[in-house]
Amino acid sequence: MLHHVLLACPPGSEPVLRDFYEGVLGLAEIPKPPALATRGGCWFRGHGIELHLGVEDDFRPARKAHPGLLVRDLDEWARRLGEAGYPVDFDDDFPGMRRFHSEDPHGNRLEFLEPLP
Repeated sequence: MLHHVLLACPPGSEPVLRDFYEGVLGLAEIPKPPALATRGGCWFRGHGIELHLGVEDDFRPARKAHPGLLVRDLDEWARRLGEAGYPVDFDDDFPGMRRFHSEDPHGNRLEFLEPLP
């Protein structure tokens, strides 16, 4: 069982991450342990997902590597992302699943999947 996925972020980007992961995706920020909080970044949980965003001084977005987020009501997730100005790129290339790709404010790739009925 997977506990969480860590994505990188640039230094000082916590406010924009909160706007996206809380405001757009509806995840709740969870406190980082004190020993890790001094490193920056933020952690989020909700909808059965836990994502950690960790600061990298020489940040480059993950364009290929990505978390695959299993969700309910894929169209609602697509609507929220699209209305917030994020890309929503559907494809039919994953048998048994509906899916689309998007990205976070720093260009990290995100995949959203829902099993076909």
